[in-house]
Amino acid sequence: MTDLVNLHISDALDLLNKKEISSVELTKAHLVEMEKGRVLNAYITETPERALADAEASDKRRANGEKLGALDGIPIANKDLYCTKGIRTTAASKILSKFIPPYESTVTQKLKEAGTVMLGKVNTDQFAMGGSTATSYFGVTKNPWGLDLVPGGSSGGSAAAVAAGLCMGATGSDTGGSIRQPASFCGITGIKPTYGRCSRYGIVAFASSLDQAGPMARSVKDCALMLREMAGPDQFDSTVAELPVPDYTLALTGDIRGKKIGIPKEYRPNGLNPEVAKIWDKGIQLLKDAGAEVIDISLPHTKYALPVYYIVACAEASSNLSRYDGVRYTTRVEGKTLDEMYENTRTDGFGPEVIRRILLGTFVLSAGFYDAYYTRAQRVRRLIYNDFVEAFKQVDAIVVPAAPTPALSYEAFKNMSPVDTYLGDVFTTPASLAGVPSLSLPIGLSDGGLPIGLQIIGKHFDENTVFQIGDVLEKSAGFDLNPHRVKG
Repeated sequence: MTDLVNLHISDALDLLNKKEISSVELTKAHLVEMEKGRVLNAYITETPERALADAEASDKRRANGEKLGALDGIPIANKDLYCTKGIRTTAASKILSKFIPPYESTVTQKLKEAGTVMLGKVNTDQFAMGGSTATSYFGVTKNPWGLDLVPGGSSGGSAAAVAAGLCMGATGSDTGGSIRQPASFCGITGIKPTYGRCSRYGIVAFASSLDQAGPMARSVKDCALMLREMAGPDQFDSTVAELPVPDYTLALTGDIRGKKIGIPKEYRPNGLNPEVAKIWDKGIQLLKDAGAEVIDISLPHTKYALPVYYIVACAEASSNLSRYDGVRYTTRVEGKTLDEMYENTRTDGFGPEVIRRILLGTFVLSAGFYDAYYTRAQRVRRLIYNDFVEAFKQVDAIVVPAAPTPALSYEAFKNMSPVDTYLGDVFTTPASLAGVPSLSLPIGLSDGGLPIGLQIIGKHFDENTVFQIGDVLEKSAGFDLNPHRVKG
């Protein structure tokens, strides 16, 4: 059983297709591991009956020689922002704690059609707002590398579940770093694709011009396999690019000789954590050893990315979350008047961090402040975008840290001011604002034995190059997740 939960998706598919294991065996192994790992609080809703039914159907297809999906029989988890028909979808909030969607998100539908087995819905920061998974109404998720550590966020449930062997892969979503930072904290791999590569239909919205679906798994190849099935045009989302989806696994050639890698000076500020700097330098050397050319570049407007992100994201959140009013499908708290019912419902149903961001967003959109904050932020966002466009005239990809520190303790995180917690997104928000793809993968360990990841940032819709470089860097780094797991 333990061996089965340590498999990569690519290895499990090979064994399934050779009929050396069954999907039911694979699924049961993960269900056992989920029971052992409940101390992590990675799952909000477990769906063992659905999982076993999915697995039995997959085994039947194989036995009968029927056409198989590309991920047939692979047990995965879905972040609890993805609407799943007939299965509770909460966004880790009180206000949606009883919401059962009547429809399926496009991404989860695609994965279902690819033959995946759904184990359940995993925890997240409430409405994806946070970098710790501590803002969840359903309690904090713990990091498998240390039960006193945050797993990152908002896709912390996904990252913890993958790292602990509670699923083989998981869907995440990334608005300003919500796939890449938890991937770094938990020692796994995750990619935020180009904005418009995956449909947002059926994903509970935070900031619509930034939100993007992406996979989280134990290797670059596993993420390539998942993204290939998740991506593509969608009639329900007009922001998805009408572009064919490549077979990303074909990009994993093992050869990056001649590739030009940009190292931006703005990502090495005074006071950069020395352990993060050390891992970054290690990654740069590994790329040089693999035959890549490393070039110093500049992304001059990077310093404005964090304030721009929090203005734009909060403004869009203020608009998106106005739909939760107690009238239609949310938990309702009655009042003497309609306005009082709205106020009571939203005060009771939203957590402090969500309320804080709604207030910030409402302020920057208000009359008299719209031009001073929101309009100006959008103009600077364009400058950040232009920086990346200019940089990619010189280089094929950019390599930078994924997070400014290794995983923090809950105690340290709890004592930080909101502004200090927002600084955790300092390395991830520029790529989000520019809409470019960015992969986070573990490169090594801190002096305290915690994983540290790097980001590989690519050109718009060039996930192939990101995966190609990531695969070589992963193999060169030789990071091994399995021996370091902490079980409850």
